[in-house]
Amino acid sequence: MAATSENKPKQYISVGILAHVDAGKTTLSEGILYLTGQIRKLGRVDHGDAFLDTYTLERSRGITIFSKQANFVLGDKQVTLLDTPGHVDFSAEMERTLQVLDYAILVVSGADGVQGHTRTLWNLLARYQVPTFIFINKMDQDGTDRQDRLTELKRKLSGECVDFTEAGEEFLEELSMCDETVMESYLENGEITASQIQTLIRERKVFPCYFGSALKLEGVQELLDGLGKYMDGPVSGTHAEEAFGAKVYKISRDSQGSRLTHMKITNGVLKVKEILEYMAEEEPMQEKVNQIRIYSGDKYEMVQEAEKGCICAVTGLTRTYPGQGFGMQQGSSAPILEPVLNYRVELPEGCDVHRMLQNFRQLEEEDPMLRVVWNEEAGEIQVQLMGEVQTEILQSLVKERFDVDISFGSGNIVYKETIKNTVEGVGHFEPLRHYAEVHLILEPGEPGSGITIDTICSEDVLDKNWQRLILTHVLEREHRGVLTGSVLTDVKITLASGRAHLKHTEGGDFRQAVYRAIRQGLMQAENVLLEPYYAFRLEIPSELTGRALTDIQRMNGEFDGPETEDDMAVVTGSAPVSEMQDYQREVTTYSRGRGKLFCTLKGYFPCHNQDEVVEVIGYDPERDVENPTGSVFCAHGAGYNVPWQEVPEHMHIEAQLPKILEERKRLAGETEKSLDETVPVNLRKEKSGSAEAAARGGRHYARNAREDRELEEIFIRTYGRVERKADRLPKTVTAGKTPKAKKDEEGVQEYLLVDGYNVIFAWDDLKELAKENIEAARNKLMDVLCNYQGFKNYPLILVFDAYKVEGEAMEIFKYHNIHVVYTKEAETADMYIEKVVHEVGRKYHVTVVTSDGVEQVITQGQGGTIISSREFLEEVKIVNRQIQEEWELHKESAKNYLFDHMDRELAGHMEEVRMGRKELGEKANDQ
Repeated sequence: MAATSENKPKQYISVGILAHVDAGKTTLSEGILYLTGQIRKLGRVDHGDAFLDTYTLERSRGITIFSKQANFVLGDKQVTLLDTPGHVDFSAEMERTLQVLDYAILVVSGADGVQGHTRTLWNLLARYQVPTFIFINKMDQDGTDRQDRLTELKRKLSGECVDFTEAGEEFLEELSMCDETVMESYLENGEITASQIQTLIRERKVFPCYFGSALKLEGVQELLDGLGKYMDGPVSGTHAEEAFGAKVYKISRDSQGSRLTHMKITNGVLKVKEILEYMAEEEPMQEKVNQIRIYSGDKYEMVQEAEKGCICAVTGLTRTYPGQGFGMQQGSSAPILEPVLNYRVELPEGCDVHRMLQNFRQLEEEDPMLRVVWNEEAGEIQVQLMGEVQTEILQSLVKERFDVDISFGSGNIVYKETIKNTVEGVGHFEPLRHYAEVHLILEPGEPGSGITIDTICSEDVLDKNWQRLILTHVLEREHRGVLTGSVLTDVKITLASGRAHLKHTEGGDFRQAVYRAIRQGLMQAENVLLEPYYAFRLEIPSELTGRALTDIQRMNGEFDGPETEDDMAVVTGSAPVSEMQDYQREVTTYSRGRGKLFCTLKGYFPCHNQDEVVEVIGYDPERDVENPTGSVFCAHGAGYNVPWQEVPEHMHIEAQLPKILEERKRLAGETEKSLDETVPVNLRKEKSGSAEAAARGGRHYARNAREDRELEEIFIRTYGRVERKADRLPKTVTAGKTPKAKKDEEGVQEYLLVDGYNVIFAWDDLKELAKENIEAARNKLMDVLCNYQGFKNYPLILVFDAYKVEGEAMEIFKYHNIHVVYTKEAETADMYIEKVVHEVGRKYHVTVVTSDGVEQVITQGQGGTIISSREFLEEVKIVNRQIQEEWELHKESAKNYLFDHMDRELAGHMEEVRMGRKELGEKANDQ
């Protein structure tokens, strides 16, 4: 990007503008762009013509939803202004923008003062260490007083808030009080230089304050003068030799659907056609930068390169995400603000739910705080949002982008789970030709810490590379708790021990062992349900204070003593989001419009009605087939499932927690206590099935057994009793376990049924291919299964839905060595598979490959075996490796095939001839 038309060097600086909603942030942006000559006419939010409100709903609602940028020049500074959303529902968009700012302008309403969300913004600016200027707006309104507002800023935000519209000795003295070095310089020289003030601001030791009215352009020029004088940034043309670095803060799409990666260049220079290397979900990527765009509003200029400090949008990158770092730039930590409400997406009749799921994934990519959840069992899409306003925006966005009218069910709270005590979780994964065992110590972490990891495992016990892999698996996904299936958080997970096999252990084995160890530990632990809490500020007429305090107590909230401001009482405190989310309407009603409630997310704390919530949600961890609690052990050449409470009786490594607790007590100098009082009872070697052990299994385990019996009775009434051999191993198949080829020990024929489309959309390479050509994806899957069947050598039936094709009759044909079925009209693949399992399941051993929750339950109920699509992928990879090994072996022994087909006497004679010729050759070489 050229510095100026005269090619003078420029300083590139990014400035964000932030505010509580209705503080006048967008109006100030208009004033800045007007006074710097970037727009010819002042737009207004209430007129729907603001320059940076480019989205239709932004103009109609009068709020900023998406962050936008504009560019202007201040002397030798090339400034990129980033306008961020002010409404609390879109705080995540604002927080991502903070990560690429050099400076910020915090707008405070002179009429309303510091609001609850203003404090949240201030705390975020402190977290990201962004130097901040403050503009106190609407000072033209009646009742506003400059000194009162400055006093409030010093009291509620920082004592280093300094009025920069004043000059003279008093101003310099106040500045000097902010830093000892500056004070010494001021006392010695009697002045403070502009360079020293720049340093104070950059180091967040001073926060310049300006007063005015953005609507009337009062005080805006003074603010611009201050920005031009006291900001500093990287100079153009001086960083070409630096190593490249950049940070992504936003993903969007333009009007033509092109994917845009918005980033700040933090080091070096980025040029068009340059290849960027990065990791996407552990997969290395190399992609070319096709275009570099410099946006201003909804228009842009294409440039050939972007220098250090530039904010730009890049095309050509397909797997980037907000917070990602390129080159020498580190990625960002997860945002503090997160959605707390969960909504069910209601689609119009006839809408393809799977296609809409892909569309929502695309929106999730652009806004990671839009958490999209696919509920497999219910077959529905759920989204986690910040509030009701965001649902309206999402409705509008889906209609505009995909032309689909959606609605939402009532919002439910997004819960989390943690634990109160220390337990040892054991995960063992040992289907045939696989092996891994992991022992993890789970203990309560600090509130808000998320999942933290550590290791105390000796490298003599488990190689360092395996240990690193195990800890990677701990952090690579969100783990579900066992109370409600909510995300696990605030837990420290320590690797205590593990074991690998020299020949049979692969990386995926430890993944399975880790997941199972965590779940097995949670089943033993004292689990705690967490719910989100609001920090609130309630302003209410003094005579209504009693009513307000009673309401807060009713909502299980806590509050500080009320303070009086004129005729209003101010109550601050915290309360559960579930109780307070609709309280604003109630306040407005009983205060006749005079009361105000300001809420910001405080964090997650123990749920005030845990038992009630757990019962309503009704989650059963034993039925969550995607998150198994048990382990897989091997006996007689086959893997079998062991329930979580029986794992200690089968594990290959002794329990580690007793030794750890003993060592901790020794180090702490505590008195000796019986280990039976501290070690989780599940880790003691006891026989399963006893009354005591069953009681310890907890109500989840008891309920699971009861429901199993009920489900079995239903199937017996419907299909008749399914006879099972008493000595057969459990039917459930987990990752890596496959049906035995040909026939089992009892001579029962094996069948494998594969739900085609379920597999295609579960395997990443097939899913990507399906986006371009679904027929090509089907053909590739058929070829893969032909290889698999050729190695396993038992009947394989691949089933595809054809129910959407009008008039389509069922079609069955043989493709090489597998059977392919296209179902008839109005018959889905799972319906066909259910019918086949019912018909042949009594006589043959049937395994079904699918991740459809309902289909899995039905298959198990009729005596069949299940394996998820992703687990089957791992098995196919293993078979492919085995095929390769067989081929290598065949290649090495191919030269002996002639001898293999000769009779023994002739073969012996030929071997004598061959050895004789070899001896003659050796003698000739010696001579």
